Parts: sequence; C-alpha cells; structure tokens
Amino acid sequence: MNPHIFIGNPSQAFSRSNRHTANDQSYILDEEVEFPDGKLITSRTDLNGIITHANEAFVTMSAWSREELIGQPHSILRHPDMPKAAFADLWHTVSKGEKWHGYVKNLRKDGRYYWVYATVIPNIRNDKIEGYTSVRRRASAAMVAEISDYYQQLCVQERD
Repeated sequence: MNPHIFIGNPSQAFSRSNRHTANDQSYILDEEVEFPDGKLITSRTDLNGIITHANEAFVTMSAWSREELIGQPHSILRHPDMPKAAFADLWHTVSKGEKWHGYVKNLRKDGRYYWVYATVIPNIRNDKIEGYTSVRRRASAAMVAEISDYYQQLCVQERD
C-alpha cells in the first residue's frame, strides 16, 4: 500500500447518536464545501482517536462546534466514500511512530463534504506515543479526481 494515497480518520466503532445513526445515509448530501486557500486544519487526539484539540479552521470546515468535537472520536467525520483500507493504513503507519500522509473525504455535520490532504504525526514523549496531531490542508483538485476513482474501487472491493 502506498501511504501517500490514503488519508482518513481514525478507524473505530462509535455512536453518531448526537447526529444520526451510522447507517443513516439520508443525511449525506452530494455537495462539496471548498476548502479555503491558505487555511490549515489542526487537531490532536488521544491514543484512541478521541479529539482533544480542534482549531478554528477545523470547527468551521466540519460545521461542528468546538464543544461538540472535543471528546468525540475523529471518525465522526468519516465519509462513507472512504475505504476502510485507508484507515487501516493510517493506524498501521502511526502506531509504528511514523508520519502518515494522504487524501481524505470528510463528512460535515450538515451532511456536505470536503476533501483534505492530511498529515498525521504521532506525538512521542520518552519513546512512547501519547497521541496524534493531524494537519490538513486544501487537496489538489487533480489528485481528488484521481483518488476518488481509486477509493470508489476499494469501497466496492470491500463490500464484495
């Protein structure tokens, strides 16, 4: 697997009861929100992918309030168009203490989506991973077009 192809959010089971159920696809809109030039989304999570910090750009792009984001699993942003393999690759990479890069389609609270190019870095202190920092920026339209087709193929394979 090419670590530069995948990007996503931490993969773990969670309840979206404060928004909708995980199987409720009716709330997902096929409407992209453009990521503004020059902005960076930053967040930190604990070892289990629970959000402990969200900057203002993250709050704005996700359409969640900071209070709603803090304490939630980062996977609250997981769009169903993202293949499970992307998250498996993410966790495999960062759990070894390595930096991970890739493209991610995130789901906003309002059902719309946005693409990012993400870098996830393990926070290491005294040779021990204590959490993760993610920095996301605008994804190139050309790469999104390319990766969308690839992700769609992976999602079909995962369903078979």
